[in-house]
Parts: sequence; C-alpha cells; structure tokens
Amino acid sequence: MKFSENWLRTWANPELSSEALGHLLTMAGLEVEAMDPVAPAFNNVVVAEVLEVVKHPNADRLNVCQVNVGEAQPLTIVCGAANVAAGVKVPCARIGAVLPGDFVIKQAKVRNVESSGMLCSEKELGLATESNGLWLLPSDAPVGKTLREYLELDDKLFTLKLTPNRSDCSGMVGIAREVAALTGSALKPLEIQTQPVTLAEQLPVNVADPQACPLYCGRLVRGVNAAAATPAWMLRRLERGGLRGISAVVDITNYVMLEMGQPLHAFDVAKLTGGIAVRKARKDESLALLNGQAVALDEEVLVIADDARVLALAGIMGGQGSGVETVTRDVFLESAFFHPDAIAGRARRFGLATDSSFRFERGVDFAATRQALERATQLLLEICGGRAGSISEVCGQLPVRAAITLRRQRVARVLGIALDNSQIAALLKRLQFDFAANGDDFRVIPPSFRFDLSIEADLIEELARLHGYDNIPALAPQAALTMLPHSESQRPLARIQQTLVARDYQEIVSYAFVEEQVERELCGNTDAVALQNPIASNLAVMRSSLLGGLMGALRFNLNRKQARVRLFETGACFAKADNAYVQTQRLSGLAYGAVRPEQWGAAASPVDFYDVKADVEALFAPQELRFVAAPHSALHPGRSAQIFCGGQMVGCLGELHPKWQQQYDMVQAAVWFEVELDALTQAKVPRMGEIARFLPVRRDLAVLVDEAVAAQTLLDAMQQASVPCVAEVALFDVYRGKGVEQGKKSLAFRVLLQDTQKTLTDSEIEPSIALLVGVMQKHGAQLRM
Repeated sequence: MKFSENWLRTWANPELSSEALGHLLTMAGLEVEAMDPVAPAFNNVVVAEVLEVVKHPNADRLNVCQVNVGEAQPLTIVCGAANVAAGVKVPCARIGAVLPGDFVIKQAKVRNVESSGMLCSEKELGLATESNGLWLLPSDAPVGKTLREYLELDDKLFTLKLTPNRSDCSGMVGIAREVAALTGSALKPLEIQTQPVTLAEQLPVNVADPQACPLYCGRLVRGVNAAAATPAWMLRRLERGGLRGISAVVDITNYVMLEMGQPLHAFDVAKLTGGIAVRKARKDESLALLNGQAVALDEEVLVIADDARVLALAGIMGGQGSGVETVTRDVFLESAFFHPDAIAGRARRFGLATDSSFRFERGVDFAATRQALERATQLLLEICGGRAGSISEVCGQLPVRAAITLRRQRVARVLGIALDNSQIAALLKRLQFDFAANGDDFRVIPPSFRFDLSIEADLIEELARLHGYDNIPALAPQAALTMLPHSESQRPLARIQQTLVARDYQEIVSYAFVEEQVERELCGNTDAVALQNPIASNLAVMRSSLLGGLMGALRFNLNRKQARVRLFETGACFAKADNAYVQTQRLSGLAYGAVRPEQWGAAASPVDFYDVKADVEALFAPQELRFVAAPHSALHPGRSAQIFCGGQMVGCLGELHPKWQQQYDMVQAAVWFEVELDALTQAKVPRMGEIARFLPVRRDLAVLVDEAVAAQTLLDAMQQASVPCVAEVALFDVYRGKGVEQGKKSLAFRVLLQDTQKTLTDSEIEPSIALLVGVMQKHGAQLRM
C-alpha cells in the first residue's frame, strides 16, 4: 500500500517529522516498509514562461530565449531543445541552482551569448529516465513559483506492508483515521455530498447470490464527457499511490479506491444488454479481461453479467467488452460489498493480483459502500459532467459486529500496566469504537471497518497499540527458582547429543514432511500419514523415519565437495496403527567418507558397519546391545542388523543399499543407524559391588561349529547357564582356513573366572570349564584340541 505523505496530512497532520511518523506507524502494527522522496534533491528551479525565441546568431541548433521567471526583467537563456517556443511554461534552473548529480548552474557564455540559467527537461531534474525536449508544464502554472512547491516534490512516499487483518488501512481514510487515533490529532472528515437526482432512470439489478454479495449499489450517469482531462492533483495522487492515469472515468474510480479503500467499477452503458446480474458463472462461460487475458469460468467464480454475457470478474477485474472509452457517453458506476470468502483465491487461480482483489479478499467497509458511490458520482459530475440517476441498491444480510466484553483487570494482567477506566474510555473513543461502561467492564461494539476484532484479546491489543509499546516498561520477571528433581534412571537428551558431537557428528534439523516416494521406497512405508493441505507437492506425507532428512542433508554436502560427512538428528516420526496415529521420538545418524579426518598418523579407510556399530554401543554404554542380522528396505541385505537392548528391538543399523548409493551419486556406501529415543534415555542406576581382592583366572576355549551357528548363540547359552565363578565370557577370535574343514569355523572364547573371597584352584576351575564346554556341545560345538 503506497500513499503520499502530503495527501495524508490533508486529513490528519500531527506535529511529527516524516521519520517519526513512519516509526509510529510501524510500532502500531502498520509496518512502513519504505519511505522514499518523490523527487531527487535539487533547488532554485522555478516555473518560467518563455516570452521570445530567436535563432542563435552563431549556432544553427541553438535558440536565444527571453524567459520570465517572475522578476521585473526577463532572463536571457540559450536553449537547444527542439520544443522550445514562445508562450510555453517550463522549469528554469536559475544561477546557483544545484541539479541531481551535483550539477551547478553558472552564468555562462554560449557562442558569445550570455546565458543566465537553464531550461530543464524531466530527465535533467531526475524525474524521468528519458525525455524528448523540455518539460512542458500546464498553462496555468504560476510563473516564479518554485517547482518543488508547485508540484509538491518535497513529498514522501510511504509504503506500508499491510497484514491481512488490517484491511481498514487500504485507503487514505483508514490510514488517516489510524494516525489521528495514534497521535490524538484532529481528523478532517471527508465531505461527501449527496448528489441530486437529475435522471429518472435506473438499471435493474439482480443479485442471485446474496451470501457472496450482501450489498450491491449502482448508479446510471448519462451525458458524461469521458474524454475530459483528469485534474493534475488527482493524477499526482494516483501516480504516487502506484497507479497510472488512464482516462477521467477510470481515474475517478481508482482515486476513490485509494481514498476510501472501496474498489469501484464503471461500465459503458452502450455496451450492456438489459440489467445487471451478480451471479456465479456458468460452465463453459469465458471472459476477455481488461488486461487482454482470456479466462475460462466455472460455477466457483462470482461474476457481474448482463442479460447476454459476463461483464466482469466480481471484485477482481472488468472485461474488455464493457469497459469505458473516451467516446463513452453513459456509464454505470458499481460499488459493492463482496464477501471475502467469495473472492479469496479466485484472482490467484487466474494468475492475477489486482488492487480490487487485494481489498475484497481482506474485507472492505460495507458501511462505506454507498458513500463511495456518492463520492465517485460527485467527482464524475465535477470533472466529466452528466446527469445522475438514483442509486440502485440490493441489500442482503450484512455482517454483524458482536459486542465484546473488555475487563480492566484483564487489561492490567495482560499488559502489565494499570490503565484506569478513564484512560481506557479515552483510547476507545480515539479508535471510534462504540462502548458502554459498567464499572470496570466495557461492552464494546467494533465498527464496521474492523473485521479483525472478535475477542477480548483483540481489544487489549488495540489499547496497547494506542498507549504505545515503547511506553510499556520492560519489567524483569520475578519468580522463585527451585531445583527440579532429576532421576538417575533417565539420561538427558543433551548428554546423548554431546556424545555424538564428541564422536565427530554434527546435528541437523529437517522437515517432518517428506516426499511420498521417499517414504515408500527408502523407508518401505506404503501407508504413510498423508497431509490434507501440504505446503508443497514434495512434502506431502509425514516421515516414519529420520533417514529421508539425513539423506537430503548428505546429498547437499556432497554437492558442495564435502568428502567426509557425519550427521545426526533427533525428532518425531509418525505412523498409523490400529486406526490411529502414533508418534515416536527417535535418534538417527549417518556416516560417510573416511573413518577419521585426513592425517599422517593413520592410513585412510572408509567408514564401515563396525565403525558406526561402535558409535551406537557408545551411546548405550554401559548397557549391552545385541545386533541381529535382518533386512531393511534402505540397507544392504547382507550388511544390516536390528539392534536389541534388554530383549527389545530398539533400532536398526547398516550400510546403505547399492541402488540408493547409485541414485544419490555416492562413490562409497554410507552407514546409517536409527534408535528409539525412549530406550536410549533409559539408564541403569549404579549399584555398589564388592571388589575382588584375588586375581582372576583366564581360560581360552576354541571350538569348531557349523558356519550356520552364530557366535552369539553360544555366548547366550553360556551366560544363561550361570556357571559358578565365571565372571566374563567373550569371543576374541574367528578362524576359517587351513586345518578347519569346509563348512566349519573356529570360535575362540576368553573365559575369566574369579572369586571375591579366595583364589580359585584347578579343582574349582575345571568343573566350571567342563560345564561351559557341555553347554556349547549341545549346540553342535566340538572342542578344538
């Protein structure tokens, strides 16, 4: 929303500088995105009249001009512009003037003729990029008046970044009303005169969809001069509001829109058939818009039509077939209130973004609909002449502003400041709110132009805005601090994250929304939780694993020549279960590249399954984990495993499948793990145990087993046997080769035996060893001699 500061100050003129006014509006919620001068800096340029033009005696392309600048004697100025002529009024830079680019005008002699100034073009004054000759000013321009004063070039352009809830400030009336409320300055009312009816004609109006168009006003005006010139003051305000001049009738409707925030439209009556209808479009109807675009319509689009065809997209843009031209003599002015739901999204559907749709989508003041039509009629008759008929009005059920209760105690609690009843009442009056006080409570009825006020918190925000956020003291919170209990059976997430950081991982944060194809192919999830309204087509489902985000981050790093990448993420994952949605917290990590950063102390080697397995074990330490080979849709079928802790499956681990390695253009396989965060945060509380004072005894057992027998099977069997004095059993060697027959393997176990009360003897050790051997023999193991 652009507007001229000078125009604003004709409505409300607080004693504030431009910068202070901009800061005030921003702090009140109307962000001033930009504040630019309408013209570059220059001085000592006045309106001048060329009295006489004669050829330069020493140059064919130069003229010697006598110029009246409002002084007793005219100035002699040499000019080479082709359009200089006696009687024209042009800008004249006098001696000592400084033009854009620090160009100083001096007394000069041009081909032996003294020149006392310079006649200027728009380009020379920095007001245009190109110009053909001198800038010809209107014939009524006052000679001798400075150009900056005459054209209000000291004005500033404010650009507001309006939020959707403040549609009431989409016109100068609303902005001035806001400034007056914020500063307490006087607000000059807009004088709208009811125009006399001099034409006993009306166009019939039929509103077929009163919910989409609760109020429609129209007026027939005959005998207008559409070729009349738009006044300079109106063109200036339009241009500074971001609109170009088109024709007098169109400029008037645009001007009223900028002035009151109410879009209007004008139809050429000669191009209409019958009356006006507000209805939904019919299937297969189409419309050629004013911008030349042809659009296909359907039953979801609200249109303005006559008895024969569609004339305009309601609240968006008019059609070419009914537009006003300079030869138009009779016009029908339209001013309507379209419900925001009937307009929202329709313009974007056709690739349009118009000033009308911007306002109607957010809501316009339905109480000003008829006033805007009167204002447009007033300007039309003043500028173009004509005879106006009475207003055709169709009114349905307009929005109702429900009363809101505002409590003084609630205001004090929310804002942290004490406003008494008189202060609250004064602020509500400045906002032009109707209210009734009942003790410390106020019953407030929002005005028709405020669509955004519906609850008590909205009114409290209004009080805060007017009181000034800068005037609310910043008080430090006061509260009693107590130590919260922390159970040793729970490990904090920060400690887990720090463990991974210490092992050279870096944390990422990715979207919980992923592409459906990623879920289906990478995660093996064919029934993902779909979003009803995804923010993008590639973010259509909720993730069931953190793998997708990690792979995206890995690819991002590989594309930027990062050869070694170690990433982790903690976050929620989502799945369906028993006609319900399940959300779990997980931790996932991904390693790619070399095991260690490049160095001279160790040879470079790629990260593998066992490197990341060690990282996972470090996370769960001192708890013991079991890794059971199991397939996964994203992992290499022979290099993946499920992770078990305390008999429960808590995650998975493995190398990425070769097809994904190829798809993601990786020169080597990445290793990925994912575990349940609940299992990871569980910790065993340490318990004191007796320290043995006697040395342990070690025995090594080597057995031959079939290839199909897992070493873990034997370890589990020996541990479950609870053999006396056995403190530890661990696998330390696996051998295949010479001396071991085909289909067999040799497993070597380290057995530590210890007693806390005495040194063990051979007679105590051998029975325990025999028991362990017997346990292994039950699983087909043969003691290797």
